[in-house]
Amino acid sequence: MAAENQPKMLLNEIEPLLEAPHRAVLSHALADQRTSDIAEIVELVDNEKRRLIFDALDAEAAAEVFEKVDEATRSELGDLFTAEEIGTMVAELGHHDAADVLAELPDEVSEEVLQALAPDESANIRRLMSYSEDSAGGIMDPLLIKVPLTATAAEAVEKIRAAEIDQDFYCVYVVDEQGRLVGDVRLRLLLTRPKETPIADLVDRDAIYVHADDDQETVRNVFSKNDLIVVPVLDAHHRLIGRITADRIIEVAEEEAAEDLYSMAGTDPEELDSFSIINAARIRMTWLLPCLCGTAVTAMVMIFFKYHNQVIFLAAAAFAPMIQAMSGNAGLQTSAIVVSGLATGRLAALQFRQVCTREVRIALLVALCCGILGGIVCGALLTARTPDAVPNVFRLATAMIAAMFIAIMVSTTLGLLLPFLFQRVGIDPAISSGPLVTTANDSISVTIYMLLAITLAG
Repeated sequence: MAAENQPKMLLNEIEPLLEAPHRAVLSHALADQRTSDIAEIVELVDNEKRRLIFDALDAEAAAEVFEKVDEATRSELGDLFTAEEIGTMVAELGHHDAADVLAELPDEVSEEVLQALAPDESANIRRLMSYSEDSAGGIMDPLLIKVPLTATAAEAVEKIRAAEIDQDFYCVYVVDEQGRLVGDVRLRLLLTRPKETPIADLVDRDAIYVHADDDQETVRNVFSKNDLIVVPVLDAHHRLIGRITADRIIEVAEEEAAEDLYSMAGTDPEELDSFSIINAARIRMTWLLPCLCGTAVTAMVMIFFKYHNQVIFLAAAAFAPMIQAMSGNAGLQTSAIVVSGLATGRLAALQFRQVCTREVRIALLVALCCGILGGIVCGALLTARTPDAVPNVFRLATAMIAAMFIAIMVSTTLGLLLPFLFQRVGIDPAISSGPLVTTANDSISVTIYMLLAITLAG
């Protein structure tokens, strides 16, 4: 059975049970289903049916479904359940998943849930919530297996047997007396070496690690470059405080890709935090209003030049959209290449001089080709329409060539510089590919073109 069809088939199966509630039958129907499939169904039905589904699930399954639904649905579930009910589900989750869930709920609800948990669980979750949600500390799992440097292979194996960890783990970490990371030991070595072998003889002291304050994008790049399955997380004093596994990094990669896509489209991931169309419209208008102002500037530029020579103005204005489109797209191509390189952490992309040298040469060729082709199109169309105005046609075509070249070079320069500038000041570089910057490119390119057209042909 295709995995993508399973949620639809499950919904068709349980829909009659939701219309005429049969809790026992519903519980049986959901018992062997994947919680990810149930979460998809919960996202589609109304609150009354959501309540029936959760009541039919056992505590562990309910917790997993609550964690896997999207943020907007979870926000509505936060109003549907009491703090005690949420606390029961949170108690079934791992600490890192619990921290993620509680961070998305209102502060008063999160605090009430934390107070209802066992003190040690509450302390661990609070510690995770103290880190930025986009940092290594915010995505790490504090549960791991560690042994002192003085231990033996037998003691490490015994530590594994006694550990209460239900997730997969891939190595044992070795720490010194202060809890600082020394390295790690792969399970294969523990199982194939004599029991009395000192851990100090097996430890890999060159283990790759990240710090709790590292951005999650940096952590993702560490995994990608080194083909890792798990990486330890250290605090500012080099003490071992958690681990991050590859499955968590897959989620991070999806989040980062979505955030970049939203930024480039001129919106924000917060739009998906709720189903409110008012909230979504507000977020989008936050980006669109500056664009409206930018296009007003372009209109003012066109109006300003209208009073010079109306014949030349009308001929020139017909080709202004061509200048805008070509320069804007050229700048967008450059910024997309640079943003992608910065996001993946490739060294070549991080070297500004190297990137600048390459992109400027490409821009020169593109600008020259587009300028010449644009001038030819401009000249041909105007000659066909006004054959008696050859001198003015030649001047307008010349203005088109010069303006196209300059506008593309300016837009490409912005597309090259802004991602680096935004990264330096702590702004997501993907915004440099968004509508605000493209609107600025349009205004600049039209101003350059009209100024040259009036100067050369007017």
